[in-house]
Amino acid sequence: MSSPDAAPALQALAELIDVVAQLRDPQGGCPWDLEQTHASLVPYVLEEAHEVADAIRHGDDRHLAEELGDLLLQVVLHARIASEEGRFDLEQITRGISAKLIRRHPHVFADAEASDSAAVKAHWEAIKIQEQAERAAGQTGEAGVPSASPLSDKLAGKVRGQPALAGAMTISKKAAAAGFEWDDMAGVWEKVHEELDELKEAVASGDKAHAQEELGDVLFTLVNVARWCGIDPEAGLAGTNHRFLDRFSRVEAALGGDLQGRSIRELEGLWRQAKAQIRAEVGERG
Repeated sequence: MSSPDAAPALQALAELIDVVAQLRDPQGGCPWDLEQTHASLVPYVLEEAHEVADAIRHGDDRHLAEELGDLLLQVVLHARIASEEGRFDLEQITRGISAKLIRRHPHVFADAEASDSAAVKAHWEAIKIQEQAERAAGQTGEAGVPSASPLSDKLAGKVRGQPALAGAMTISKKAAAAGFEWDDMAGVWEKVHEELDELKEAVASGDKAHAQEELGDVLFTLVNVARWCGIDPEAGLAGTNHRFLDRFSRVEAALGGDLQGRSIRELEGLWRQAKAQIRAEVGERG
């Protein structure tokens, strides 16, 4: 049963569905929208999800509302493309997620109990495992046949749709929980230095493919440093991107937007000045 408060939202969603249908109308629709497929829209789905995360990190409600709208458009557009091909539609998507939420929250919709978030997560994981076993049994007809690599099989599916950095954190957390872990932080740092040395050797060799593999190893090991320290590598890198652009914009402004022909000594000096300016401004605001 829907809440009366949901009526305006449902009407607005219906309007969005109609707008997308018109954009995809072969007779008079938008040529760009008509050309799109699930595959061609993948970069836009990822971009919009990252822009939602960025708006959340900056605490900008106006921007967040706008970016959530862009992400919602991607859902409705994918649903429209699939419905045109008779595969599934928005009703199937929404009923499916509603059923999943009800199924995975028995402490709300059934008679199970969960006194805290840890108990909720335990319920969620147990139900997911049961669902996966049922799906596997339905596909093979052989319930109860164990996988030779149950954790890696599970993780492969879990990280498939994640950005690489987030996927690395997911993998490292789960592998560590299963016992694949260093004894102490010193072991993690030793691994970082080992991987850095291997990256240097690969770069020096001129083998680009090998260098790319070694770069990946360095990044994966740094994600483990973040895990050991209890920090978020995604947020850390996003912060660095923001700080770099802030400093770089000041360097550009000091040079009238033209960096060509400037010595690295001059650029480094302006970079340090920009850092000092930002630090002073932050101190004044504090």
